[in-house]
Amino acid sequence: MNDNSFRIERDSLGEYKVPREAWYGIQTARALANFSISGRGPDRDFTLAQVRIKRAAAAANQQCGVLEGRLAQAIIAACDEILAGAHLDQFVVDRFQAGAGTSHNMNVNEVIANLANVALGGERGAYQPIHPNDHVNLGQSTNDTIPTALRLAALAKLPRLIAAVRAMAGEFSRLGAQEKDTVKSARTHLQDAVPTTLGREFNAYAWTLQRCIQRLDDTRAPLCEIGLGGTAAGTGLNAAPGYTEKAAIELARLTGEPLHPASDLAAQMQSMLDLQNVSNAVRALALELTRISNDLRLLASGPRTGIGEIIPPAVQPGSSIMPGKVNPVMFEMLNQVCYQAQGQDHAIALMTQAGQLELNVMMPALGSALFDAMEWLTRAIHAATEYGLKGLTVDRERCKEFLHNSVGLATLLNPQIGYAQAAKLAQESEKTGKPVRDIVAAHGLMSAEEFDALVLKAARDGQSA
Repeated sequence: MNDNSFRIERDSLGEYKVPREAWYGIQTARALANFSISGRGPDRDFTLAQVRIKRAAAAANQQCGVLEGRLAQAIIAACDEILAGAHLDQFVVDRFQAGAGTSHNMNVNEVIANLANVALGGERGAYQPIHPNDHVNLGQSTNDTIPTALRLAALAKLPRLIAAVRAMAGEFSRLGAQEKDTVKSARTHLQDAVPTTLGREFNAYAWTLQRCIQRLDDTRAPLCEIGLGGTAAGTGLNAAPGYTEKAAIELARLTGEPLHPASDLAAQMQSMLDLQNVSNAVRALALELTRISNDLRLLASGPRTGIGEIIPPAVQPGSSIMPGKVNPVMFEMLNQVCYQAQGQDHAIALMTQAGQLELNVMMPALGSALFDAMEWLTRAIHAATEYGLKGLTVDRERCKEFLHNSVGLATLLNPQIGYAQAAKLAQESEKTGKPVRDIVAAHGLMSAEEFDALVLKAARDGQSA
């Protein structure tokens, strides 16, 4: 670039070049040079949350009489422009940056100030009549805006994640109803067990996912207790009287969330507990999804040399060398995402405990890790539901074949002949390879048809198991 491509701005460290057409300013430009780490800019929900905070602060400061109406309205108009989707490419600071998120905060302050000043007839980088610190950041600090933005971004992502989990649970419920009479052998310790139904297995997955939804939803109320107004150390220094309450009311209106000031503003910048609780719930979901995905992959194994009781839809060729091979790729993908989400939770835990005294300076990376886990899982769950569960078919004959070959059926005879005698029948079935139903009939205990009826009853209502 030639010199005409830049403008010169000044801050407490001196002069610095800023791209002439950029809406951001000198502190953002310095951060771009200092923190070329991940190549990833801020999360979109996080950026929008910060802009909403600036909008709410301007309105609150105007109401408190410390920000001239003309300036407040220019800031609000600039924020509305961004919230409508404009200029999002101007939020450029790397996710790994100076502690606490000062560079994130100043990136937002500078973009809003420049937009507002140009709208009022000024120039980019001149910061007249609106200054990024004195007006856009009035009554605020990085220390109270960033943790508040993290909360708002998590609140924005939770409904999308919950919707994805709910859709998957609904699909399992549909399969559960569809296969309620598909009798099969249960397996415990990966060994043959008593009769069950495929519907019962699917319904159990749905039930567990509903529990995960409840756990995720339980994290919402604590996130709504914000520390905005605490400024630098929770003392409220330089915030106008009444600002904290007014800003929370404005922010609640903008987000649709029941936000309110925390009873201890200092605690909300020291502690990341509420965000850690979100991560805990996300990790629990990832653990359950890992288990369920592994089950589905196991049930789909084969199809001829494995279990092969379910058949996932063929969404792509399964091998570059073996023709006709179809793999459970959507659940392999879901496993991988779940492992990544669990890794992000570990990073979050380390950063949660790394807070010191009045501030946790790990917030930028902590937020990034949480947002990634939530976004990745949301997309992965949706894809696995759409392309893995929908279209899944069942080999009912395969289920029936395994059922009647299972020595676990001898368990059904415990009430009639006792555990010891039933064990002998199971051993005889294992030794001879004959189905338990044939051995029962041969011993005159009951007819094969009566035994089949007993199996069906046990599988459907579990009373004999």
